[in-house]
Amino acid sequence: MELLALLTVLLLAHAVAYLAWQAVSRRRRACCYLLDYACHKPSDDRKVTTEMAGDVIERNKRLGLPEYRFLLKVIVNSGIGENTYCPRNVLQGREESPTHDDALEEMDDFFTDAVAGVLAKTGVRARDVDLVVLNVGSFSPAPSLVSRLVHRFGMREDVMAYNLSGMGCSAGLIAVDLARNVMLTRPRTTMALVVTSESCTPNWYVGTDKSMMLGNCLFRCGGAAALLTNDPAFRGRAKMELRCLVRANIGAHDDAHAAAVHREDADGRLGVSLSKALPKAAVRAFTENLQRLAPRILPARELARFVSRLLLRKLLLGPRNNSKAEGGGSSPKIDFKTGVDHFCLHPGGTAVIEAVRKSLGLTAHDVEPARMTLHRWGNTSASSLWYVLSYMEAKRRLKRGDRVLMVTFGSGFKCNSCYWEVTRDLADAGAWEDCIDEYPPETLVNPYMDKFGWLNDLQGQGSGFIF
Repeated sequence: MELLALLTVLLLAHAVAYLAWQAVSRRRRACCYLLDYACHKPSDDRKVTTEMAGDVIERNKRLGLPEYRFLLKVIVNSGIGENTYCPRNVLQGREESPTHDDALEEMDDFFTDAVAGVLAKTGVRARDVDLVVLNVGSFSPAPSLVSRLVHRFGMREDVMAYNLSGMGCSAGLIAVDLARNVMLTRPRTTMALVVTSESCTPNWYVGTDKSMMLGNCLFRCGGAAALLTNDPAFRGRAKMELRCLVRANIGAHDDAHAAAVHREDADGRLGVSLSKALPKAAVRAFTENLQRLAPRILPARELARFVSRLLLRKLLLGPRNNSKAEGGGSSPKIDFKTGVDHFCLHPGGTAVIEAVRKSLGLTAHDVEPARMTLHRWGNTSASSLWYVLSYMEAKRRLKRGDRVLMVTFGSGFKCNSCYWEVTRDLADAGAWEDCIDEYPPETLVNPYMDKFGWLNDLQGQGSGFIF
């Protein structure tokens, strides 16, 4: 009996020790550190200058004066400068007939620059990577792009590789979320490579549908690669630690699902259609995301202040007057700056940035990184957030202990956000190195109106004007 009791005690002690080890191990694996990242900077010969844009538009003989005026209005108000980048087939006058190899070349240029760059910066070998998550929204060849990446860099045979497509501009944070969740399932620590880009080559629109012409004015070539790990040994080298990530998808609503669609126009020409319902869908998805995000990142005193003011307002106004006041925009707002030091916003366009600024009560200084990114790089889709983060770092805004909130929007319709803590002072200029001293410029006004404003004085509906 004594021997049996002793064996029982030993088994229980072993079980407790094992469960404790499992809990500690899981807690360690739950961490997610951003080791480093690199943003793609295409070659200078791919820059979209005012003259080059005029040549591209003039080549499209389907366009008439109304379309010229529409494009002029959009590009003047876009917030985009003259240093963004386009695919080589557009530079070569082949935007109407892109080849499969053209699209692969665009991706290879990105891999060579950004992926090789982040591996070199960190000293991590390609064969040390355990997990690869790649997202490119509208180009999905076979073999997949992630397989092409694994082959190009000679990664291990047991590397876990995931290829995401069709996820839109919010896919960058979806890729981070997937990498983090896979890390949790592995018994050992993981080195994850997250690769984010978009393929502009096969998606340059050459028709006359105005909802699809917008994309040519906003979307530009770019991409980013980031290394994430849950290995505590890298904490001292890491730039930031992920604290939480929230995803909101309102695709069940018809108008939201159709807000941004990759489709053919009436003449069978492919492009991305941005509907008039997009702003409403963005607001709805943003609200849904913030409702779940706020309790996780804001101090209790701010949440208590907001709830108390909201209840007081309801008591003072009563149910009828309260419903009227909601339409007047006088509702109390949560101050996100009580829990966030830096706002890394998706530079989807000037209207998107301004809407988020007003919604969160931010200053011009808070949204400067997003506006400057839009001006310098354009909307590079899911990778845009990394250029915004790089601007903050280049300006030496990010200090140890600072809290960074990333917010992005994408087709579906989705709004994703994540919350980082900076683990050391950061000062790497990255892709901004050769131009950061020029930002912010004295004016963000581009020269399109100066050079092509005469279009608004013309009469008639003919085509063939030099834009």
